Amino acid sequence: MATGEREAAPPLWPVEARLAALLPDLLVFRKPRGSEPELATAQGVLLGVHVMGFTALMDRFSLTCKSEHDMDKLAHIFSYYISDIVEHVLCFGGDILNITGNVLLALWTVEKNQLSDIITLVAKCSLEIQEKFGIYHTREGQDLRLKIGLSAGRISQVIIGDEQRQYLLVIGRDVDGVQLAQRLAQANEIVLSWNCWKLCEQYMFEVEIMREDEAVKLRDMRIINPFDFDEHFDKCLDYLPHYRTSAETLRTALELDPNSALEQTLRKYIMKNLLKKINEGQPMEYVSEFRTVTIVLVNLEFQKTAWMLHLCHLIQEAALYISTVIEKGGGQLSRIFMFEKGCMFLCVFGLPGDKKPDECAHALESSFSIFSFCWENLAETKLVSISITNGPVFCGLVGAVARHEYTGRTYWIISSMTQGMKVEEVVQIFSTLCCLPNTVIGPKVSLVARMITAYPGLVSCDEVTYLRSMLPAYNFKKLPEKMMKNISNPGKMYEYLGHKRCIMFGKRHLARTRNENHPLLDREKELEAFTLAQQWCVQQKKGQAVLYEGGKGYGKSQLLAEINFLAQKKGQRVLPLKLKEADSQQCFYVIQTLMAIFFEIDICPAYYRQECLHRHLYGMVNEPLHCLFNDLFFVKFPLSFKVSHMDDLTRQTKVKECFIQVLQEAVRETPLIFLIDEAQYMDAASWEFLGTLLSSVPIIMVMTLTPPVTLCGWAQHFLQSPQAIHVPISKLAATSLLRMACWELGVVSIPQELQIYLLHRCFGIPLYCEVLCQDLLSKDILLFHDLEKEEEENSKWETLSANAIKSTMYSISPASSEDQEVYVCTVKDDVNLDTVLLPPLLKEIAVNQLDQLSPEEQLLIKCAAIIGHSFHINLLHHLLPGWDKNKLLQLLGALVDMHVLRWLELPAESMLVPSIIDIIDQTKEKKKSDAGSASPLSLQKEPSLPQTDVLEFGMPLLREAAWELWPKEQQIALHLECACFLQDLACRCGSCHGGDFVPFHRFAICSTKRSGGTFRFCTYKDTGSVLTQVTTDKLQLPSPQDSFHFQEKTFRSQETFSSKQHSRTEEEFLEQVNKKLAQTSPEKDLLTTKPCRCEEVLKLVLSPLTQHCLVVGETNCAFYYLLEAAAASLDLSDNYMAFFYLRKASSLLGQPSAFSFLKKHKVKICQFEEATFCRLRSEVCFNMGQITLAKKLARQALRLLKRNFPWTWIGVFFQTFLEKYWHSCFLSQPPNNPSENKKKLAVLQQRVHCLSLLWQLYNLEATASSRRFAYLATLMQKNSAEEFANEAQVVSTYVDLSQFSQNMGDREKWLHCEQIAIQKNSLCWFSREGLLATAQLMQALAYTKLCLGHLDVSIKLGFQAHEICRHLKKPALENLVLSVLFRSAFLKEKFDLCVHVLESQWALISQGHDILGLACFYSACLDLLLYGKGLLCRPFGECLRFIQHYGHSCVLTSQSNIMLGVHSSLAMWFAQNSQWDQFDHHFAKACRLVKRTNASLFGSHGFVRFLECHVLMLQKVPEGVFMHVSPETPSQTLQYFKEFFSRCVTCPVYHQWVSELKASVMSCGKKESMFLTNTIRPFDTSLTRIWIEGEFLKENNSYEKKI
Repeated sequence: MATGEREAAPPLWPVEARLAALLPDLLVFRKPRGSEPELATAQGVLLGVHVMGFTALMDRFSLTCKSEHDMDKLAHIFSYYISDIVEHVLCFGGDILNITGNVLLALWTVEKNQLSDIITLVAKCSLEIQEKFGIYHTREGQDLRLKIGLSAGRISQVIIGDEQRQYLLVIGRDVDGVQLAQRLAQANEIVLSWNCWKLCEQYMFEVEIMREDEAVKLRDMRIINPFDFDEHFDKCLDYLPHYRTSAETLRTALELDPNSALEQTLRKYIMKNLLKKINEGQPMEYVSEFRTVTIVLVNLEFQKTAWMLHLCHLIQEAALYISTVIEKGGGQLSRIFMFEKGCMFLCVFGLPGDKKPDECAHALESSFSIFSFCWENLAETKLVSISITNGPVFCGLVGAVARHEYTGRTYWIISSMTQGMKVEEVVQIFSTLCCLPNTVIGPKVSLVARMITAYPGLVSCDEVTYLRSMLPAYNFKKLPEKMMKNISNPGKMYEYLGHKRCIMFGKRHLARTRNENHPLLDREKELEAFTLAQQWCVQQKKGQAVLYEGGKGYGKSQLLAEINFLAQKKGQRVLPLKLKEADSQQCFYVIQTLMAIFFEIDICPAYYRQECLHRHLYGMVNEPLHCLFNDLFFVKFPLSFKVSHMDDLTRQTKVKECFIQVLQEAVRETPLIFLIDEAQYMDAASWEFLGTLLSSVPIIMVMTLTPPVTLCGWAQHFLQSPQAIHVPISKLAATSLLRMACWELGVVSIPQELQIYLLHRCFGIPLYCEVLCQDLLSKDILLFHDLEKEEEENSKWETLSANAIKSTMYSISPASSEDQEVYVCTVKDDVNLDTVLLPPLLKEIAVNQLDQLSPEEQLLIKCAAIIGHSFHINLLHHLLPGWDKNKLLQLLGALVDMHVLRWLELPAESMLVPSIIDIIDQTKEKKKSDAGSASPLSLQKEPSLPQTDVLEFGMPLLREAAWELWPKEQQIALHLECACFLQDLACRCGSCHGGDFVPFHRFAICSTKRSGGTFRFCTYKDTGSVLTQVTTDKLQLPSPQDSFHFQEKTFRSQETFSSKQHSRTEEEFLEQVNKKLAQTSPEKDLLTTKPCRCEEVLKLVLSPLTQHCLVVGETNCAFYYLLEAAAASLDLSDNYMAFFYLRKASSLLGQPSAFSFLKKHKVKICQFEEATFCRLRSEVCFNMGQITLAKKLARQALRLLKRNFPWTWIGVFFQTFLEKYWHSCFLSQPPNNPSENKKKLAVLQQRVHCLSLLWQLYNLEATASSRRFAYLATLMQKNSAEEFANEAQVVSTYVDLSQFSQNMGDREKWLHCEQIAIQKNSLCWFSREGLLATAQLMQALAYTKLCLGHLDVSIKLGFQAHEICRHLKKPALENLVLSVLFRSAFLKEKFDLCVHVLESQWALISQGHDILGLACFYSACLDLLLYGKGLLCRPFGECLRFIQHYGHSCVLTSQSNIMLGVHSSLAMWFAQNSQWDQFDHHFAKACRLVKRTNASLFGSHGFVRFLECHVLMLQKVPEGVFMHVSPETPSQTLQYFKEFFSRCVTCPVYHQWVSELKASVMSCGKKESMFLTNTIRPFDTSLTRIWIEGEFLKENNSYEKKI
């Protein structure tokens, strides 16, 4: 399709121009007339363009079962297609009357003698339209084609309405002619009506007579010379007074001078909600929405004797009444169709800004009112039929910039093509014209039209409307099924009978039933109120009322179900009742129903009702008074003389007295409880009676109320009673909500992204959680995994989801029953939870809340919804074109006051202001010469904003519902705008001096991305319209020119310091650290500067940026930022979120091939990114305990980085030799090109990371082969770090080497590497990276002092290291420091300090759900329980449950050092409590682990605990506790002692202790039982100690003498 250049909307249009763009010239230039309907005639030519193929295209879309997505595509296709046709018609001087569905109608109004010339003009226009736009090829494979009809002659105009609302009808015989011509035309044909043919210059046309006196087919025009037509065109312009005079616009109507009178006239034809948006200057692109509406079609047929002018008056009267009635219920009169002796009114409920909670109920009630009015008040009415349907539609603008239509507007120019037609023909046309609003089950507008003819004379509705109205079933009557043309499955149909008094009292029921498997959460206070009411009722012999008030979905009905269960369990009688809104209109309905339930006549057969009631009344109510209940309970007791002489008031009073008398007798036998759900719908008479009952009968009433409610006077009097207790129901806490989600899904744990999904949408409301979980199950986007299945190491990354969720803490404890299967769930890899649509029920609730806001507030919320759950003010301001900052802040303040939004609690220094932005601006200022062009980052220069400049949504579902309202095209454009704004902020925080989270990431990819040709780089400008500029560009990846110069800054600082002498000794280094920690000047000390904000960058920039890129479809950029987000998550010790981002990156690449040469990624990435992807996955696998896969990925990353790691011991031997002696020969000089130098640095940094991972992986295995591999990895890491030439990296590497040497028992190398790290650390205070290296060195020194036994020094160093780590926000390193600090304090017997350290450690690791960290924590807790002199941090049961639930996790099974200590400590505890079977169980596990440990601190500690268990066994052998102990056990124990001293050379802090243990064993062998008894103390009754470290340290001299 040839489109050419489209006319662009100017940035600021005056109001008159925006109104004129929505209306035809026929109205814009019309002279104002009276309010009475009148006929005005004129001569003109009509052009009708019908787009064929829409029905088939809808059928194709309906097969995908994605209704709103399909309508989005359909609307986009039609709007894009029709806009070109509209602009072409405007160029030929046509006036677009309407664009209805797939039909366009245009008019040329001229004098009668000018018709022939204009027909020639219109014919030429039609031929060009067919030539240029006749066929449109869609991606779905369905071609759209055009058929065109022309007509000419007299056309009548009728204005209907009053001073507030007006509607235009265009009618006449020649309007029928254009419709007939369209019907006769086939695809790509042009047909002229017979009158048009007679009026034209026939010699100029080549035609084919189709039907005599009906129509002719136009083949071509006989204009040979194009200049002839140009002459004719200029001649015709003289006949068109409103033809454009400027080349800049297509319509003169858009250039009119401001005219208040004209503006007020035009406003009458525009919908009110659209007018508000126009008044506020909302861009045209921001107006369109997708939403669910209720459609009402009113069909009136009049007697044939009625005259046309009289019909116009009848239609005027009907239109005024219809518009008045439906506006009260939130509806709008959208369209009017006229046909022969009748008309149709199309009404829509729920258009933007009009949504109300009970939309379907309002539509039904309004329809019944209209139905009654038309029958009773409109003369000449022959038939009234009304049909109602509910479904999603497109509400927005369709057409070109100069002339477009709003698809649901109050103004509608009705093409009375239907004039002179029968209603069946009108329905056919109507269902064709209105095919655009479509659902997967069939076109709703088409359905509503078919229902008119299928069920004439009725108010009919479809099943969706029936169910969503929530009206009583007795107000409806099911209709017989009928065949409807082009609708295969219309569903059930119902006739609405209006509100009628129930022919029977209500039934007993509650909205919810109690679920035994799902306990009631967080409702202890509410249940306590009910319990107190029961007690007071018994004690005081007075009635008590408990009223629970809470919002919709808060769990009130579930609470009543629980109370119902508890009361019946105690033998109390419960009368439950659930009310609806319609019940409030029925007097005394609640009491009538409750007493029917009491008498048990609500469930008995009708013929037995009177006998049953008589049995209950007998003896309590005099028999002559039984007839009082005839009307109330639909019985027929004989009318007594006494009652017959009573007036109505006396009878009512007597009935109430009888009820009170009966209830007083009943409560003497059994306590009675009334349960009334939704009590705000109770009628006033029932409130009055319950108030009297409360003061006279000891009865308990439990009610629920849903705000906001407007209660009657009797209800307010009831609430003020001293016997009434008002209990507000709060939302669920986050932990309780997640537990509820686990129960709903049948799992014990859900992944973190699903937790965020539920918390952001539910806000503690149980109903929302329940519906969302059911929706997730129905959409089949979750995978379930058996928790009890033995967790094994995975060899493939793609199957790690189950292991990832098992490596985190469970939300609820797994069931202890052995026969019950326990599951965890994960989200499918290809699912983006952020784009999962809300269930219809929840979306309706949220849209109702959104429409309560003003149009300005709605637009603000919709733009904020694009950004995400949290958003920055600057970015929001960037998306709101033409908004003043003060206006934005004012609206934000109002929304915060309404709790729609809330300020996000962040630290005082927001990460989006100056620190990062200043660096970016300094870099970009050199490139920008145009000072007038504003940058999105310039917004930070505004005055200080309130709170933190960051807000989040404070109302559930509002963000998701607002996001879904956007059409897809606008969604993508706005997401792209957000991505362009955020990409400059996607870096480390200012206190980290910026830079990529993957070091030098942008330098390593820039050349590849540019040469690959997959990206078209653009220059982003913050000017003009959002949607007209950004959608044509692509998001660019960061380029080196936009990088930060933090590296140069650091290196320059180092150069200035290089002349100073390096710290040579440990004492000098520690003295320097002390000085730095003591300083308070920001210029001198990094610890006094701004703390790290990288966590906020991840949350507010990187994570949203990945989502924006994914929605836009920029997969290359998405992959880039997913790697950055994963690296940032690992940097913050959030392993699961790193796995989450990497899994998304994997889904972008596609499924890997089994053969490497067949591997082809969906996203083209460079070799460096692939290596980084492997390295990050390797680190994640390492943290998950997937050791084999981690090794494989690390090797793969090294290979991609051109640094192979050997597989065999021979390769290790040769590679070690090369690294030791020849590596220096291969050191290359850095390239002169700075960019290439940084690219090399990026590669070296990744190599260092990979090699560090490899030695840690091999270090987990205690085999000789693994030690050789680990040693080679450390050697290669050292060489790569030295080649990297970064002091901080070198220091970190030597700290790693030191740690490795200590683990391997190489004391000399351990201390040597540590000394080198100290010497090279002198420059590390000049950068945050260096500060991190210093913290690592401080931790290593504390670790060393602990291993060597210098406990006081270790504690001091530990506190200093903790101070630095806390500032750096490095949770993993901080946790390690705290573990070392605890061990030092523990061996020093500072148990109070131990408890303090453990509390700090718990606060650090409990939020991250880190299993390994928790294992270290619980291991320390067990030590404190065993030896802490009665102190405890966590009870033993909690520690044991943790090991039972997570002991089989790969994370823990790979950590033999830690688990040896845990199982040995558990064995000691069970021995203390004489649970020898449990002792054997855990001791056996420890025996299997001891061979796999090394000389690390945790390994040595676990070995010591293991030796204690051995000594304990030898002690208990004489007592006969261990009958299975072999005679070789003592010698085996001594062998273990020997192994300890040979292995743990680098941990002498335990040597004295183990020596005493060994001495006791040797003494036991010599039968020195007295010594053994003195050494190993007997168990006490409570927290006792087997060994006390302090006593060994103090009494070592005496033990040495005995040895």
